[in-house]
Amino acid sequence: MTESTAPEPAARALLGPAEIRALAEQLGIRPTKTLGQNFVIDPNTIRRIIAAARLGEHETVLEVGPGLGSLTLGLLDAAEQVVAVEIDPPLAAQLPHTVKRLRPELAGRLTVLEQDAMRVEELPAEPTALVANLPYNVAVPVLLHLLARFPSIRRGLVMVQEEVADRLAAAPGSKVYGVPSVKASWYAEVTKAGTIGKNVFWPAPKIASGLVRFERREQPVADVDRELVFAAVDAAFAQRRKTLRAALAGWAGSAAAAGEILAAAGIDPGERGEKLDVHGFARIAQAGAAAGLTAGVRGG
Repeated sequence: MTESTAPEPAARALLGPAEIRALAEQLGIRPTKTLGQNFVIDPNTIRRIIAAARLGEHETVLEVGPGLGSLTLGLLDAAEQVVAVEIDPPLAAQLPHTVKRLRPELAGRLTVLEQDAMRVEELPAEPTALVANLPYNVAVPVLLHLLARFPSIRRGLVMVQEEVADRLAAAPGSKVYGVPSVKASWYAEVTKAGTIGKNVFWPAPKIASGLVRFERREQPVADVDRELVFAAVDAAFAQRRKTLRAALAGWAGSAAAAGEILAAAGIDPGERGEKLDVHGFARIAQAGAAAGLTAGVRGG
């Protein structure tokens, strides 16, 4: 029996700077700030992202903003299926042709949806992982929307602006800990998985990017309405220098009501929100629910 001479995924052809620019010119495309487009032009960066994503060969990967297909090709080499969501019509139309040219044997594994990732409610296959170079201007809301809408996503790796990566992975007490940190940790254990330099993109962004890895929690943080938790988080960080008793007054209906809810949750009313982890906010929401608060109706 002859051994297969097929190259390993890491050695297979990926899009480099010349190919990316040629494709863009062919389509008459210039990356736009409006869509947060920065195309990866370095194959080694793609290989690094694929390795850091730790994908299994039977994964169905959701990719957001595939652009010209740099990352898509690497994902197809590593996973069983890729569902790519692209908002830009010319890019969405071109991607299957790029894959057919460079990975003809894998073209059947790719599905491209021309949609806004913030409005995606259904997918043709249940994704088990999310791997994406997220558009910088909507990275956090897109990530939170997809985690909420598709509980089948168990793990993932996203590339975002480095300061956003730091916020998503921040721990309580950190200067950059805030709303994104708490809301992301409601769904998953989140860690920073590295920094990506500016020159691997076209056009080069003004700041570095960061890789964020997440593993979905096996069990929900608490049996409480997520929206009630998130409303408390928003209130606490809207006035982060205030004590929780003061910051949650509007959420609870009054400062006195907030103080009672905090006491019932076992949390010092004089504490600030930046010191609480997601479990603390869940306890606050549980105590609020017991006091009659709901996600849609606040106290007067």
